[in-house]
Amino acid sequence: MKQRKRGRKRLGNKKRYHNVMLRFNDSEYAKLKVICESFNLDISKRGTISPLLRRLVLNQKADEKDRLPDTSNLAYQINKIGNNINQLVKLAHHKNLRNPNLGLQDEIQRTNGFLLKLVEIIGKEKTG
Repeated sequence: MKQRKRGRKRLGNKKRYHNVMLRFNDSEYAKLKVICESFNLDISKRGTISPLLRRLVLNQKADEKDRLPDTSNLAYQINKIGNNINQLVKLAHHKNLRNPNLGLQDEIQRTNGFLLKLVEIIGKEKTG
């Protein structure tokens, strides 16, 4: 008597080892539901979405214009700009801490000079 094969058929070299998990918000899930209904699939049943998404993704050709631009250089340049801004702010704070009231001190010296001249003028009038 020949033994009957049971269970899932062997996948061999077609076995899938890599997992990709997707999460959808409400509007995306509604769009997915419409796509599943167009294929007469019940989205609530287990094992229906994976084959559909696999078929939709793997059977499409990606055009050059559909590819996302390489943003690694852009991110690098933005990072460098941020670094330069941080250095400038640090330098400004350092100079401000070293002499925070430079403009105010100049005004005080000029005012003291005017007061000294005023005292001299008043002193001359009293003695004069």
